[in-house]
Amino acid sequence: MTTTQTTGTTGTTTGTGTEATTATSTGYAVEEPARLNWAEHAPEVYKAMIRLDAAARRGLDPTLYELVKIRASQLNRCAFCLDMHTKDALAAGESVERIIQLSAWQESRHFYTEKELAAIELTEAVTVLTDGFVPDEVYARVAGHFEEAELSQLISAIVTINAWNRFGVTARMTPGHYRPGQHR
Repeated sequence: MTTTQTTGTTGTTTGTGTEATTATSTGYAVEEPARLNWAEHAPEVYKAMIRLDAAARRGLDPTLYELVKIRASQLNRCAFCLDMHTKDALAAGESVERIIQLSAWQESRHFYTEKELAAIELTEAVTVLTDGFVPDEVYARVAGHFEEAELSQLISAIVTINAWNRFGVTARMTPGHYRPGQHR
């Protein structure tokens, strides 16, 4: 078991992977350490995910790409990925307002283009498969805005972020320490 020590906005946290203590009196909750550094223990899988992510992003608008990653991460409740992709989106020039409104995009449609709305809707359909298959009307709407090659890349990006989210929530990766572009 390894000992981790991180310093963030909540003070210094030290833990062994299963417990944490704080050295601050700010009133913030204790920052829990990750359960597992899966990338360290499965480096070939991690490297394959990095390659998959790089391949999936090719040909996609960077802003759209980050919006899709943020929306899937919201749905999957992956705090680590939300931290990462909101910071990357802001660094790429995305507005705070559009990021904030993303969780309520259906009521905030006027913040997004029709193409972005179709991609966000597809992201939800692919991410929340417990509702059933991707509906034909959702697929038809997104296919009306994307050429087949770009649509294939979009689907790849959605599938990839969902895989990253599953690693993040299972290992309970700690948000708050990512710097834009750090993992590229």
